[in-house]
Amino acid sequence: MLRAQGLGVGYERPLLQGLDLQLVAGRVTTLLGPNGAGKSTVLRALGEPQLRLAGQLWQAPGLALGHLAQAAEGQAELPLCGRELLALTGASADGLPPWLADCLDARLDRLSGGQLQYLRFWSIAAAPFDVLCLDEPGNNLDARGLAALRAWLHTPPAGQAVVLVTHDDSLVDAARQTVIRIAS
Repeated sequence: MLRAQGLGVGYERPLLQGLDLQLVAGRVTTLLGPNGAGKSTVLRALGEPQLRLAGQLWQAPGLALGHLAQAAEGQAELPLCGRELLALTGASADGLPPWLADCLDARLDRLSGGQLQYLRFWSIAAAPFDVLCLDEPGNNLDARGLAALRAWLHTPPAGQAVVLVTHDDSLVDAARQTVIRIAS
């Protein structure tokens, strides 16, 4: 689906250089490393060419990439309900955990931080994207939300490649696939 060789990413100067990466449908690739090492920038660079400073990136024609940023970045303030957020990305509510399905008609600004985070995750995970870039998807999730996320990571959809950035060892263990360690 997507392959990078010798990828260097950053803004005016490189944050990270020499990354080799291959994303395959049905598999989770986890990027691990200290804060500030460039993991989140790698995720952004997959969809934003201006952040690619070196190397090569190949992707399947027509590849659709979904990105879950660490923070809601204004989504909570939008006058939308959960069902409308899912509709914006073309995500299906099928398979949504019951404890969140009950919240679909609530406005986003009325949801807890964990409810909003899981709904944001679901709006990407259940949408018709080929590659899912998940940046700290476990942020703000309670035990129930983390358990649901771990279960999803354990068996990701066969047609989607996932690249995960996390500091949560339980999410790394759940994915149990390719791990790339990034030094600072």
